[in-house]
Amino acid sequence: MSVNVSEKSFGDKQLYHDLTFAIQPNEKVGLIGRNGTGKSTLFNIIVGDDKDYQGEVYVKRGTTVISSRQEHHGHEQKTALEYIQGDLPEYSKLTNIIDTYPDHMGADTVKIQRYSEALDRFGQLGYFQIEDEIGQAFDDYQISKAKMHSKMADLSGGQKRMVELIKVQRSRGDIALIDEPTNHMDYVAKQSFVKWLNAAKEAVVVITHDRDVLGVVDRIIEVRDGKAFAFKGNYNHYLKINANQITSQVNEYDLIQRRIRNLTEDVIRFRRLKERAHDPGTIKRFKSQEEQGEAELERLSKAEKPSFWIDQDSVGELNPKMTTAYQKYKAQNIKVSAKTSDNQSSRLLVQAQGLSLGYDGKPLFSEVDFALHEGERIRLHGRNGAGKTTLVDAIVAKVKATNPTSTQFSGHLIVERDINLGLYEQEIDGRFLPMTLYEALELVLDEHNLPISDQHIRMLLSNYLFNPHTDADMPVARLSGGQKARFQLIRMLVNQPQLLILDEPTNHLDLPSIEELESALSNYSGAVIYISHDSFFAGKLAGKQIAIGA
Repeated sequence: MSVNVSEKSFGDKQLYHDLTFAIQPNEKVGLIGRNGTGKSTLFNIIVGDDKDYQGEVYVKRGTTVISSRQEHHGHEQKTALEYIQGDLPEYSKLTNIIDTYPDHMGADTVKIQRYSEALDRFGQLGYFQIEDEIGQAFDDYQISKAKMHSKMADLSGGQKRMVELIKVQRSRGDIALIDEPTNHMDYVAKQSFVKWLNAAKEAVVVITHDRDVLGVVDRIIEVRDGKAFAFKGNYNHYLKINANQITSQVNEYDLIQRRIRNLTEDVIRFRRLKERAHDPGTIKRFKSQEEQGEAELERLSKAEKPSFWIDQDSVGELNPKMTTAYQKYKAQNIKVSAKTSDNQSSRLLVQAQGLSLGYDGKPLFSEVDFALHEGERIRLHGRNGAGKTTLVDAIVAKVKATNPTSTQFSGHLIVERDINLGLYEQEIDGRFLPMTLYEALELVLDEHNLPISDQHIRMLLSNYLFNPHTDADMPVARLSGGQKARFQLIRMLVNQPQLLILDEPTNHLDLPSIEELESALSNYSGAVIYISHDSFFAGKLAGKQIAIGA
């Protein structure tokens, strides 16, 4: 498959220009890029859902391309099993023949032959065992098998994402396109996905910023500045190659900027010398030099500044001169403001002793013990559904002096009162969804009794890579996954909290934003309780690991 998009725009915004890449058989490719660079749009172009572009997507005849859907209009009343089966290559056609031909084929040799071929093909594709295989996949991704028979309309967003993943995996096409598959997966489900990715016979292109997944791909394609940049190898190789390429580009860009400054001075000097000269030949010579300088200056000034990003570890290995140049020209990133202090206390903030929580008379976990002091980090580790979020909800209820939704069966949970709490949740509070982003930030500031001003709100928007002019009136419900994640970061940190609770904060964030968050949390002087199945993120934050559930 080859992709060549010469131009793609949304209104006045040009998304791609001269974007090209190819996918080889059996190749595993990670597609990365900053939020908003158009990775999902690229998938829509490849599968033919978006035809409003200039260029060509070439797919060899007979190649089956399978992709995950974002929307499920027209499929709401199908069960998950019916939905998956309906999208499997040849399944509907073969099933129709196998189910209907025995009723009318009689002694018709042509129909008998067609029926026999359908049975053989059905077996070759493994469809006689398809329901058992799909059930096993539901188990692997920790979804109740009963959900196979639930209507798509009744599934949660996360469950629909897993259904899409199971469909793509079981389709066994030639090329599989998967968008952010590991968001909301626990570590066991992620291991299952990585195992499938390594063994898959089809080519797989996966949009992801999950560094655990990027660690096992064959190649990384980065969408940046409207083009596609290919890096052979996995994430570690990408970091090395990217650092070398970006430092060369920064050096070249710095030379151009210096040339622009020198040319600007030269043009001014030639213009003054021309004005002071009296000899026609001298005037002509200075005018010619002035015009040559202006022409070169115009050409250099039209060159767009590339997006420069190097991971923080590689930045630490740059020489001082290059470090200065990179910091001067690097791409804008989120500006995370987290509480820091040289005078850190050892105050006990949260303590659990023999704690057991659950619902409907059934404990989710028992005998959980930990003590969290200011400045310490605790990672809650366990499978989805083990009770990690339940424990977080109970802690939040203690801080806010409200009733938790869970039942405490035994033990003690002690939380310091009158502390500022910052909470990062996987889902945005429904109260904010009908509001514009500006109105939502006004409410966030008001709830924390913080001063509300137009200048402060627009500064927050800018610090977290929102456009203060165009994004302020965007309804929160229409924000992308990455934009919603950045809103959650603002809400979590706006009141300089003493305790942070983070539930999968790296979902939907791009790589530079994840690194910025990691850096801010490394310097944060308060306490942190976090849930994350991102091994890189957990490695950066460290802290004591508390097992929740079996």
